[in-house]
Amino acid sequence: METDSLQTETEMEVAILAGGGFWGLEAVYQMVKGVLSIEPGYTGGVIPNPTYNEICSGETGHLEAVKISFDPKKISYRQILEIFFIIHDPTQRERQGRDIGSQYRSAIFWLNEYQRFHCTRILEELRRIKVFLAPIVTEIQQAEPFYPAENYHRNYYKKNQASTYCKQVIYPKLEKFKTTFPHLDAEA
Repeated sequence: METDSLQTETEMEVAILAGGGFWGLEAVYQMVKGVLSIEPGYTGGVIPNPTYNEICSGETGHLEAVKISFDPKKISYRQILEIFFIIHDPTQRERQGRDIGSQYRSAIFWLNEYQRFHCTRILEELRRIKVFLAPIVTEIQQAEPFYPAENYHRNYYKKNQASTYCKQVIYPKLEKFKTTFPHLDAEA
């Protein structure tokens, strides 16, 4: 994928992504050089300040998402998106693996025209070169209010690495990231 030549001059930028459960996204982006913080939460729904139980009902319209604050001098928005498309399956509708429900949809929430341009462009490129065997179903939407998840969702992988879920679902995402983007691995 091509590099990002339209980088902005701010000291910090924010990306909001939904790619299945937020635990996996959080774990991967915590390893990325230039990422300053990650906040799991909910976005895209119809009620303010939803709880985990409410969004799991599938009736609020929210997605599990992460808000990523990053230093654009160390990592570009495009690179954030490239990682996103490697670590989850953007061809699964309303699910990621065994996590099933509308809250697990794949989506990118853009915050400005710069981001809208890049998320639209990368999606068009991936579709054109047919990187995935099935059609990409990732939604691209203007950012909506983001509600932080309950505290017990924060740093889930770091606190629960020995769990079966972490071993079977999150660990493979970490390995995909490390293998595909070793130059962006803050732990390398």
